[in-house]
Amino acid sequence: MAETNGERPRTRQQRIGQVVSAKMKKTIVVRVTRRARHPLYRRVVEVSKKFYAHDERNQCREGDRVVIEETRPVSKLKRWRLVEVLGRADS
Repeated sequence: MAETNGERPRTRQQRIGQVVSAKMKKTIVVRVTRRARHPLYRRVVEVSKKFYAHDERNQCREGDRVVIEETRPVSKLKRWRLVEVLGRADS
């Protein structure tokens, strides 16, 4: 898929996170945590954000570590899809 004006297609962002909910059909909620410096106090704090991701085969459970990748909008909230499961939750 080469561009005519010489630009390369943009690579899709990927995030690693933990599944916090797998109660919906073909949808998981993934919490992605990153470390950032506080703008005023200069301490390193953990900042987390939740992403809704498409899980086509319903293979994830709560607590799994997963890789998600951005994609075209699948629904009102889902803009990410499941790429792979890195680790299973202890059960």
